[in-house]
Amino acid sequence: MSVTRRATDAFALQVMLGLCLIWGVQQVVIKTAAPDIAPVMQAAARSGIAALLVGLLICWKGGWSQVPHTWRGGLLAGSLFGLEFFFIAQGLQLTSAAHMSVFLYTAPIFTALGINWLLPSERLRPLQWLGIFLAFLGIAFSFAGGISFADMDRNMLLGDAYGILAGMAWGATTVVVRGSRLSEAPVTLTLFYQLIVGFVGLLVIAAASGQISHVSLTGVAVASVLFQGLVVSFFSYLVWFWLLKRYMASNLAVFSFMTPLFGVTFGVLILGEPLSFNFVVGAVLVLFGITFVSAEQWMRRRLRALLGH
Repeated sequence: MSVTRRATDAFALQVMLGLCLIWGVQQVVIKTAAPDIAPVMQAAARSGIAALLVGLLICWKGGWSQVPHTWRGGLLAGSLFGLEFFFIAQGLQLTSAAHMSVFLYTAPIFTALGINWLLPSERLRPLQWLGIFLAFLGIAFSFAGGISFADMDRNMLLGDAYGILAGMAWGATTVVVRGSRLSEAPVTLTLFYQLIVGFVGLLVIAAASGQISHVSLTGVAVASVLFQGLVVSFFSYLVWFWLLKRYMASNLAVFSFMTPLFGVTFGVLILGEPLSFNFVVGAVLVLFGITFVSAEQWMRRRLRALLGH
């Protein structure tokens, strides 16, 4: 039986505002706690905490019965999820939280490209191709670094590149979920796969790279891990999936673009991060591109309404 999803209302807008605030401050929290606990260890710990909570939720509500049919897709999605947070952790050691917030949210671009190739029924429309062009133009402009390439901060460029790779991994995760049996599995099981595989993978990486010893249980470190594990990875993800079941995804996508804006704002206000002219212009182009790709249906309906069709 198909479920009729409604247009966003004031309640959905308020919830999305809260979610975007949480997601936007996430990169700032990781970077703030980095001197006390390595970002890779933060990512591993948050995934482990959230996996435990989601696992208990599945035990309570059920959902384990689909494991024999979904474990292959779950392992792949979980590996990509772990890879995403590895790139975020590595990138935040080199670039600013503001830059990471924008480049990470290129994920819808890569999701659209992957689904366009995987599912012929969801081919990209002209407005979405325009959005992809604008997004990549924005990335290129951000990387231009000014008139002289000799003045570029190579570490920041590498960190920005990690941010784009994280966006690619996130986008690929969504494609795997859409193109496998995970699309029919309970949301909690799909989330559990990502969290538990990500936890194991990130813990192995931390041990292999010696970052597992970079842990000081200061108040900042503990608060960061608990915030990421309880609030971000468990609470906010479940609320997001709950919204997707009740409201039209295209409408919610429009509001989700507040996240990188909040990320940039928090990076500047809390961490005092500078913003270059190139990055500001590039970020605006990227955000326009993401809007065209993710909210294409919503934009077409608005244009038709304005034109009286």
